[in-house]
Parts: sequence; C-alpha cells; structure tokens
Amino acid sequence: MSDMTFMEKLLDGVEVEWKHLGDYAEIRRGTAITKRETQPGGFPVVGNGPGYNYFHAEGNRIGETIVIARSGAYAGLISYWTIPIFLTDAFSIHPDNDFLRTKYVYYLLKKDQEKIHQMGQGAGVPHVRANDFEAYPIPIPCPSNPTRSLEIQGEIVRILDTFAELTAELTAELTARQRQYNYYRDQLLSFKDGDVEWKTLGEVGEFIRGKRFTKADYVDAGGIPAIHYGEIYTRYGVFTTDTFSQVKGEMAEALRYAEPGDVILTDVGETVEDVGKAVAWLGDEKVAIHDHCYAFRHSMNPKFISYCMQTASFITEKAKYIARTKVNTLLINGFCNVSIPIPYPNNIEKSLSEQSRIVAILDKFDLLTNSISYGLPREIELRQKQYEYYRDLLLSFPKPEAVEA
Repeated sequence: MSDMTFMEKLLDGVEVEWKHLGDYAEIRRGTAITKRETQPGGFPVVGNGPGYNYFHAEGNRIGETIVIARSGAYAGLISYWTIPIFLTDAFSIHPDNDFLRTKYVYYLLKKDQEKIHQMGQGAGVPHVRANDFEAYPIPIPCPSNPTRSLEIQGEIVRILDTFAELTAELTAELTARQRQYNYYRDQLLSFKDGDVEWKTLGEVGEFIRGKRFTKADYVDAGGIPAIHYGEIYTRYGVFTTDTFSQVKGEMAEALRYAEPGDVILTDVGETVEDVGKAVAWLGDEKVAIHDHCYAFRHSMNPKFISYCMQTASFITEKAKYIARTKVNTLLINGFCNVSIPIPYPNNIEKSLSEQSRIVAILDKFDLLTNSISYGLPREIELRQKQYEYYRDLLLSFPKPEAVEA
C-alpha cells in the first residue's frame, strides 16, 4: 500500500468535512442494574469495564453498538458490539447509517482511545460524560454524496478489519498455545510418579517482608534497584535479572532486600491470581522490595519455585489463605502451609539437577508463549504496530484550523 497515493485514490479529490458526532448519532446512557436485580437470560450486561459482567433476561441495545465505559478505572474504554446487550454504567453511540458507518466511527474513536481516557473528570473516581461526545469532531468524506461517502468509509473499514482479523487469529493461536503450555506445566509439576516429597513453604524456606517506598522516592538513574508490588502483576514474568525502577540511594539503610536467588511475591491484589504472584530474582545484586512484597529465601532452584507457584493446584491451595476484604490480602502464616514438590528429597545434587531439567523445558515453552521478542508474541506485536500505522494513515484526515482549536 503506497501511503498518500492510496489515500488520494481512495478519496479521489473529494471534500472532507468535520462534523459534530451528536449531529449524526444518537448518544444515550445505559440503565443502572446490579447483579442481584438481573433475571436469568442470555443478554450480556455491559458496563464500566472490558467485556461483560454477567447476563440478563432482556437487552436494551440491538445491532451494531459502540459502547464507552462511563466511570471507574476503565472510564472512556471503547468497545464494539454486534449482538444485543443490556447496557448499564456506560453510554452507547448509534450513528445515523444514512451518513456514517458504525464501524467507521468506532475506528475513529478507538484511534483516540488514550485521549478519551484522559477525558475522565473529577478528583476521585474518573468519569467521562455522554455530553462530551455531542461536539466530538468526526470527518465525513464526500458529505454532499452520502452513497459515495459510505463507500469510502466501507473501504477504510474493510482494510482495518483485515488487519484486525489477522491480529485476532494470531492472538487466538497464542491463547491456545498458552493453554497447552499451562496444561503441560501443571502435569510436569504434579509429580504423580517418581521419587518426590511434598513440603510446605515454611519447611523449605523463610519469608522476609519488604519496607515501604513511594513514587516520590523513585529516581531515573543512579539509585537502588527496586521492585514494587504493582510491577509484579504487569511487568515481570517467571524471573528477572533487571528491575524497571530505582529508589533514592539515601534510603539504603531503611529498605529491605531480596537476595539473588530469592523468589519475590506480592501480598495484595485485585484477584486471587494476583495475590502471591511470584517472580524469581536472578540479578547479580540485592534488590529493594516494597512492603507489599515478600522475599522467599530458600536453597532450591528459584525458577522451579516460581513455576510451581503458577500451577492451578498451587493457586487453588493459595486461595485458602487469602483474606477477601476490600483489597485481597495474603495471610502469610497460612500461606507457609502450602506445599511444593521436592524431587529426590534425599539427594540434594540429584534434586537440583532434576529441578534444572524441568526449568529448561518450561523455559522453552515460556519463551514461545510469553516472550515479546520471540515467537507469536513478537509476531502479534508487529501486526499490531502495522495495524496502528495503517489505521492512523487511513483516519488522519486534514483538519481546518477551527476544528484543531
């Protein structure tokens, strides 16, 4: 596709006018409903987050629907639905299809996703307002000829759908591989046969709690390597040799540290999976850890322990020792009673060799399914960048000064 040459051919010299979205679309808030108020049925209840929360006996939106989450952490999140839904803490956009294709408007808004997220107002819970979209500027090619305009919009949608479908196919394949990997990992670490002994974490090692530091303590360079509990959910995998953060050097005496070979885990989280999520620290020096982290010190292969802590059976046992309050919290005294397998427990050298063998196998699977620099994750990242490039190219219509202002 030749950048501007293609766009010039597509537009073929036609005029592009910027109009207010509210003049060409119905923008309407959803209806409040709680899970307790729902009736059994098959209509997804869509609100202030990705996907749907539960089901209801009736729907209040049909056909193509653009949804924008209204409040909370996902305020401004844009999604597109083709099935009937029940819309709750969000608002919908239904363009007038005599002038605008719904999917075309969706792609235009999705291109501005970050800007729309930032529209959230208020010092507390973020909110976006339906009224803010009444005057939202939308480019309409060839407005004097609606038939030609819809043809141009349709071609743009067709191209972007093609890229989106390619990415979706790769993502589906990756999801299938991840399930296969998870199954194989869980089977490999179940040790249904062989010389193995299951020991509690309290028998295997000890837990050292971190010390508090805040964002104000961070420095860009020259500080103490540090791991914040929130980063363990989002930025680290099974292990790491480097940190993403550093804190002020003058805090050295007030901090607590994980040593090389320790497994660092969180003690709070939004989900059971997040609480107790582990990362093996394989760096060359000690690293400061937040007070919502524990360093698990032991004499085993740290990556072996980290892999064990990912298994479904471990998560099930861990769940027994999580206090489900406003913030899910790990009860460390109970967590110490969760068991992990020790192969060849009476032969330390043979045990460590077997742990290393299993880790080498799982590392290969982990690389193929999770590494952003290798395999399918890398291919998906490249496809996504390609999609975003052409999306920006196809949807970046020139704006008059009045619109830019």
